[in-house]
Amino acid sequence: QVQLVESGGGLVQAGGSLRLSCAASGRTFSGYSMGWFRQAPGKEREFVAAINWSGAMTNYPDSVKGRFTISRDNAKNTVYLQMNSLKPEDTAVYYCAAGSYSSYQRSYDYWGQGTQVTVSS
Repeated sequence: QVQLVESGGGLVQAGGSLRLSCAASGRTFSGYSMGWFRQAPGKEREFVAAINWSGAMTNYPDSVKGRFTISRDNAKNTVYLQMNSLKPEDTAVYYCAAGSYSSYQRSYDYWGQGTQVTVSS
């Protein structure tokens, strides 16, 4: 069993930056790949970033590539999402997840409750 808690969301102006954190507890964190997903009202949940167990491999969709960076600190049982050059279309609830290295939701076994990110224009 893994518990995940996101933090760091908030309101930011377009062009600004935020860093989201996801703190894990329960089963060992280092053995899991981690992912970030987001969901805006009326839209399906979409893939944002993934990182494998060691941090050596990462994956991003074109919508965030070059702006967002996923990282992890296994000693702190924490995964991060650094978001730069934010756009209004980035507004969503952001979720972290633990599971297998993938861009698919079904590959992840554990999910946090989400944190709201709102980007104003």
